[in-house]
Parts: sequence; C-alpha cells; structure tokens
Amino acid sequence: MNTQEILTLQQSFAQVEPIADTAASLFYGRLFELDPNLRPLFKADLKTQGEKLMSALKLVVIGLDNPERIIPAVQSLGQRHAGYGVRPEHYATVGAALLWTLEKGLGAAYTPEVESAWENAFALLSGLMQEAAYQPA
Repeated sequence: MNTQEILTLQQSFAQVEPIADTAASLFYGRLFELDPNLRPLFKADLKTQGEKLMSALKLVVIGLDNPERIIPAVQSLGQRHAGYGVRPEHYATVGAALLWTLEKGLGAAYTPEVESAWENAFALLSGLMQEAAYQPA
C-alpha cells in the first residue's frame, strides 16, 4: 500500500471510530444478511465481538505505517479465525460487509479513493490471514 492509501484509511477510520458501536452493529447485520450460515461461528455476544472488530481494525489502520510490526498479529488472527471455523470463501463475504458498512457509516465521505484504499487493505490483510491459516503442513 502506498502512503496516500494509508493516509486515506487512517482519515476514514477516524470518521468511523466515533460511531464504532453502530458500525460494528451494521457490519454484523450485513454479514449475516449476506451469509446466515456464518452466525453460528460467533459464540460471543455481538457487542463484545463488535468491540473486538473495531479494536482489530484500529490496530491495523494505525500499524500500516509500519507493516512489519502488525504482520505477526494479522497472521495470528488468521490462525485463530481458522480455528473458529472460518473458511477461505468466507473472506469475500467479510470484505463485502466491511465495504458496505464503511459506505453506510461514512456517507458522502465514502469516495472512490476511500473504497479503493479499503479494498486494497482488505486484500492485503485477508491474504496474510489466509496464508497463515491455510498453508499446507
């Protein structure tokens, strides 16, 4: 990711962070609408799960300035999610729910540049997560 994309992510996330609870609720609502079969994978209550989601997003968005620092955490996250039953095909649904949530949360601030930056970030991070989770033994 280039410097401008990282800055775009950080600025857009700063706008979402004040509505973190709403954003998390929108995300999970959309995720389960897109694929109701994912609901059983979430054992914790969705408020707690939403807090974890927003915390992980914040860690990643802030850490993109120095990706070497966050790669181990992202890989570990991928391994944990595989243990919860997340399969590779679920990542596309998560990405779609994330972009939809950002569009709803940011409103007019959800520009093509913002969308592209988040698409690129999600592709990078979900790729790292899947490599760590599903690499052959």
